[in-house]
Amino acid sequence: MRLVIARCSVDYVGKLTAHLPMAPRLILIKADSSVSIHADDRAFKPLNWMNPPCKLREEEGTWTVTHGKTGEKLVLTMEEIIHDTSHELGVDPGLIKDGVEAHLQELLAEHITTLGAGWTLVRREYMTAIGPVDILCRDHTGASVAVELKRRAGIDAVEQLTRYLELMNRDPLLAPVGGVLAAQSIAPQAKTLAEDRGIRCVTLDYDELRGIERTDTLF
Repeated sequence: MRLVIARCSVDYVGKLTAHLPMAPRLILIKADSSVSIHADDRAFKPLNWMNPPCKLREEEGTWTVTHGKTGEKLVLTMEEIIHDTSHELGVDPGLIKDGVEAHLQELLAEHITTLGAGWTLVRREYMTAIGPVDILCRDHTGASVAVELKRRAGIDAVEQLTRYLELMNRDPLLAPVGGVLAAQSIAPQAKTLAEDRGIRCVTLDYDELRGIERTDTLF
């Protein structure tokens, strides 16, 4: 991974255009060729980015990142490079989910029609430039849907799924991509935020997915 701190402006040129004025920023260039631009706020969410496959061309005063499929570009006008260093991180072992969460993913993938009649599984652990989406599937219309699974979902889960959706909707082979937040319990604040962002919330019954009949009813 290469970390560059530079005073720069950034222009995104593609289906839409966006401009970041001149300011000090952190530029992350990863081994998968992805490039992301960060400010010293917004937690870990980048100001702008280009997901692979893409190529970085460095010229005097200008860096250009070009997407290999769409031709979209990030153009960085470099006024000053303050810091430039590279580190070999090696192969990451990935996120290890706890037993119940991992089993929920397996069960929901096996019974994907829990989310709706006619839904089909594309794959589990669909890899993106910023991490794996728990489940990628298609709804009854054939539209792509990204599913984030949690035992207990809070606002952080909504933010995580939002980042995945922003990235995946840049891929013309996937877009438009809808979102589903599925969990055994979802905090009220998370539901409100998810609904505001067009993300559907689904509460999962672990025992029902496992095919275990409930015996805790009064009658």
